[in-house]
Amino acid sequence: MDKTNILPATALQPYGRFILNNEQNLELISSAVHFGFSFEGSEASIYASIPDAEGHSYLQYELDGEYQERVKVSGNSQEPIVIKAPTDGEHTLWVYKATEAHTGPIVIEKVTGENIKSIQKPAAPIIEFIGNSITCGAAADPSEVACGTGEYHDQHNAYMAYGPRVARALDANFVLSCVSGIGAYRNWNSNGPTMPQVYEKTDFQENSAQQWDFGTFTPEVVSIALGTNDFSNGDGIKERLPFDSASFVSSYINFVKLVKSKYPEAQIALLSSPMQNGDSRTKLKNCLTAIKEEVDAAYPSDKPVAIHIFQPMQARGCTGHPNVEDHAILAEELVPFFKQLL
Repeated sequence: MDKTNILPATALQPYGRFILNNEQNLELISSAVHFGFSFEGSEASIYASIPDAEGHSYLQYELDGEYQERVKVSGNSQEPIVIKAPTDGEHTLWVYKATEAHTGPIVIEKVTGENIKSIQKPAAPIIEFIGNSITCGAAADPSEVACGTGEYHDQHNAYMAYGPRVARALDANFVLSCVSGIGAYRNWNSNGPTMPQVYEKTDFQENSAQQWDFGTFTPEVVSIALGTNDFSNGDGIKERLPFDSASFVSSYINFVKLVKSKYPEAQIALLSSPMQNGDSRTKLKNCLTAIKEEVDAAYPSDKPVAIHIFQPMQARGCTGHPNVEDHAILAEELVPFFKQLL
């Protein structure tokens, strides 16, 4: 194989959180982190692995602008993933990580194919979507592994989550910064580490030494969707104090200030939770309004904080999460909101 048929990991141009490790391989870290390349002929191969020999994760891909499927990456796999195109000729492939940062990295060593070239996304505004399992597209896709079976990440589908859908509808680029179960002042069943404590770490792990370089991407809009887990009653076994709106509001305000310190020019958008109904929906709305007022007062010359309150939803995915179709509904609701912000 001559050189134009091998693209090393260092030649790829990923969108999302990633690192180049000591072996100069690309570690895909965040949900829906993605890279693209073009090739000729009818197939290309992706050399992908994960550090856990016993484990597995998932990639998913888009061929010539059409979404195809999720592909399992097993820790013990020796064979590359072969992507077949229905025809010869030139093709464009975008590869996405379907699972979230806490599932662990997917390592890309190289891609091979005829006349293979790395491609970049067309220049477009970037939206960063910060959030919890809903933002990650967790528990959304039981099409291959039924709800309640397999591993938690077997039903992840980051590509079909509301954020990537909104970005595609608006011809925007996107990055996802999400962790299942995470909150602003407490998590679904623990007091931390919360999003404000892990946001600056590349892999959202509190004890990680790797700090994310916020100069990598400059979003025009940063969407923050936290609160579902702060409101949660936990697992019913572990002691759980009632929701504390003062703690929630003050932690959230400090987090917005942290985000603004990274991206001073970005428009901040706060999303409520489609999972909240009744009293908790009203309470979350009131909290977000209080956060907006305080942040706007602290940054009088910045664009005011925008808020979107979701219509309540009876989610149809696993464990009360939105499924792939529900994410389409959420995205449709959000497109006009983000269109205005961009």
